[in-house]
Amino acid sequence: MADKQKILIVDDDENIANLISLYLTKECFDTRIEHDGPAALEAFKEYDPDLILLDIMLPGMDGYEVCRQIRTTSKVPIIMLSAKTEVFDKVLGLELGADDYMIKPFDSKELVARVKAVLRRYSEKTEEADTPSDKVLEYTDLVINLANYEVLYKGKPVEMTPREIELLYFLASSPNQVFTREQLLEQIWGYDFVGDTRTVDVHIKRIREKIPDTKEWSIATVWSVGYRFEVHK
Repeated sequence: MADKQKILIVDDDENIANLISLYLTKECFDTRIEHDGPAALEAFKEYDPDLILLDIMLPGMDGYEVCRQIRTTSKVPIIMLSAKTEVFDKVLGLELGADDYMIKPFDSKELVARVKAVLRRYSEKTEEADTPSDKVLEYTDLVINLANYEVLYKGKPVEMTPREIELLYFLASSPNQVFTREQLLEQIWGYDFVGDTRTVDVHIKRIREKIPDTKEWSIATVWSVGYRFEVHK
């Protein structure tokens, strides 16, 4: 029998955390609960979860900082939980490397569905990474290696979040093809991701800041439509 997948639940509301644990346990997941930021980081190291459900408002250290620190060493899937409904809060969480964002209160069936969807996408990407020769794109002054999530610009490594690398790779893998913001959300965040298209704009802005355009290629904005990786001949 396969080992149960492990879910780390981080929420300072004991009742909510226990309820989430109950939902997931019924779906045959193994769960562990923590109630503050520092404890979450320790549990991450000890428990080695397959996915983290991370509340934003935590004592000791907020969820944003917990996410930021985890992303320095791991690509483990993270779903952020929050009562905040502002687009800024969603985008910030995603920008820091979260895989999804759920607003409280949420339906138990939706929570379980999101967990399974994120785990499925992560598993598919891990399997795809087993064929590294197919996951490297090279342009003048730019190498995008999706197998090890590394980007080289003018021969030097560039610090980028997994989402930024995936978005850049997807655009660069189809040079001069235009993609709408909705298509990019679907391809990079998943068909079931419920997000604002400004999420894409923020990620494109960050990528441009880290790898400026060259004479040979650029990340072009197609006004009122979306973006393309433009190769200049």
